[in-house]
Amino acid sequence: MSNDIGQLLLVGVPGTELDADTAAMFRRVQPGGFILFGRNIKEPEQLRKLIDDLRDLSDVEPVITIDQEGGRVSRLRLIGEEPPNAQQLRDKGDVSLIRRHGEITAKILRLFGFNLDLCPVLDISFDDEADNSLRGRCYGRDVAEVIANAEEFNSALRAGGVLSCGKHFPGYSMAGEDPHYGFPVIDRSREEMEAHELAIFRHFAPLVDSMMIGHINYKSLEAEARPASLSPAMINGLLRDDMGFNGLVMTDDLDMGAILNTTTFDEMLGLGLAAGNDLLMICHRVRMLDQARTTLETQPPALLEVALNRVADFKKKMHPATAFTRTEFDAINRDIWDLRVAVLGEERAHQRSTDAGSHSPVELY
Repeated sequence: MSNDIGQLLLVGVPGTELDADTAAMFRRVQPGGFILFGRNIKEPEQLRKLIDDLRDLSDVEPVITIDQEGGRVSRLRLIGEEPPNAQQLRDKGDVSLIRRHGEITAKILRLFGFNLDLCPVLDISFDDEADNSLRGRCYGRDVAEVIANAEEFNSALRAGGVLSCGKHFPGYSMAGEDPHYGFPVIDRSREEMEAHELAIFRHFAPLVDSMMIGHINYKSLEAEARPASLSPAMINGLLRDDMGFNGLVMTDDLDMGAILNTTTFDEMLGLGLAAGNDLLMICHRVRMLDQARTTLETQPPALLEVALNRVADFKKKMHPATAFTRTEFDAINRDIWDLRVAVLGEERAHQRSTDAGSHSPVELY
């Protein structure tokens, strides 16, 4: 089993191409997947080559994922047009445009070789101006609106051959601080959660391929002062046993402040696995992957086997990349622009987001 342990890691990549040391480390550790960010994207041909190189050094077909939501959380906006965000699509009030967004997103992701999109965001926007990292990213202001809109994107994305991920379980919406920097603790009743946030995740439990667990604590759901991402009560209990979700479960980035400020590197890996996660996401401390694998090798074999089986089952559903040509990229890019104009109008379409991308101090997940 030790040769497979790396399959439980979803890891970031340092730059726009693989240097010899990084390539050797990835061959040695054999991560189960790779997540790409703005730091990895320079031009279309370069991005496809990087993804092909990651595949070539993997003994098992890897998960290749990205956050391609729309608006400021659209990594591919660095080399092409910026799709409208969830709130803009919501405000337009035309679900056919949301479905079109899902279709186009699937096409461009498969063109580069991605097989999983970390979408849709299933959080409710209780306050469109809240400063909790979700601004512009939510499909609705109540349960019905989120379900109706996010379901259109989710079904179109999956129909296009890209697997989906519901996030951020059990809900970041009420957070008063950003988990990229701190550890949000929310005092909200179980009844309130069931009527709002949890109602959405219950609905999507059979509809998404994976779930991302947030670094947030709800006192009514988890008595101990630990984030949902490291909580057996939240993952094995609420998400799996209660809601019946049997797909892949991953942590949000374990290099975010909510985790860095509360636990050690080795402890977070053990807690993450014991909580019921299948993929442990390490986006920035990539040079510590050998240590991560060594730490996981010390965990209970029964826990490792369950997680490894779920990763293997998930990978059976992944679709291959389509053939890359610059002509096809340009055509899809025009489709993104046309969608943007349809949602925002010609004048507003030219006003791109300014608070995300390769120059942002933090890339949102």
